[in-house]
Amino acid sequence: MAQFPKLLNDRLLRAARGESVDAAPVWVMRQAGRYLPEFREMRAEADFFKICQTPELACEITLQPIRRFELDAAIIFSDILVVPQALGMKVEMKPGVGPVFDKPLVNPGDIDRLTIPDVNTVLKYVFDAITLTRHKLEGKVPLIGFTGAPWTLMSYMIEGGGSKTQSKAKKWLYQHPEASHKLLKIITDVNVEYLVGQVRAGAQLLQVFESNAEYLGPVEFSKFALPCLIEINRRVKDKLVAEGLDIVPMTVFAKGAHYALAELGGSGYDVVGLDWTIDPTEARKLVGPNVTLQGNLDPCGLYAPSTDIEARVKMMVQQFGRDRWIANLGHGIYPDMDPESVETFVNSIHSHTKL
Repeated sequence: MAQFPKLLNDRLLRAARGESVDAAPVWVMRQAGRYLPEFREMRAEADFFKICQTPELACEITLQPIRRFELDAAIIFSDILVVPQALGMKVEMKPGVGPVFDKPLVNPGDIDRLTIPDVNTVLKYVFDAITLTRHKLEGKVPLIGFTGAPWTLMSYMIEGGGSKTQSKAKKWLYQHPEASHKLLKIITDVNVEYLVGQVRAGAQLLQVFESNAEYLGPVEFSKFALPCLIEINRRVKDKLVAEGLDIVPMTVFAKGAHYALAELGGSGYDVVGLDWTIDPTEARKLVGPNVTLQGNLDPCGLYAPSTDIEARVKMMVQQFGRDRWIANLGHGIYPDMDPESVETFVNSIHSHTKL
């Protein structure tokens, strides 16, 4: 494993491990992205996935918000759909539409079209971007790696893009449960190798995005999604130990899974992310005292005047407390957000929690 500059700000890692902090750490999901004018300039010159696949460009975009704001973490610029791409599916990012698959999975027989990748080769560009970014960060803040959870990726692979119902993917769960488990297992296996590879490359915390959990009920979540999440956490940490690498903290963010907070709290993850619909006080009761919480300002809350953002932050601090909390939004930041609102949010978290 490469030698990297000494980490100068370890608030994120301390909070994830349940250690005391001098101020609550804060970062923002999708903090490297479309709301920044410097990102839009780069995006005008290059295709989205071309940026993801070019380590120097992915590194530059990862660093852009770190230069602007007093954030406590960087998250590598990439996309959850690089995993379906690694499995041999073609995905394009179409302006004004979002991700589009040219040939979604239609029936269980289509699973045989997938190619089982050599993750270290096919996704090497992500690992190279992580290593480069760790060096370029010069120890200023930790670097987060991530992946999409199996159910979320499965739903994209079947729907062929975004969906307001996920009815095609859910149809598989009800009509083809065995094939669904087969597909989820394939994605789980790739995710494990992918996350371990990110740690080898220099990632210091890992987040698993179960962004489509809200489309499942408690029964389907516990049957199809939760077992994969538990397995990923366990296998990644076991592999890190077997390779003599440090175990990094892991976060699970299951958007809309308010019905499964107790199960997520017992899933083995160090951090449980909360969306903005969840009351932090209730979440703490369900998750328990020994897991760090992350979240959960409504992303639209950043449209409010700065005084209102500061007031909301003060309320969050009262609800979460300083320790065992990583401040964040309850989902990704929106592309039309004013960067000054992000600055207000970040600075308010620090000012209201500073010892």
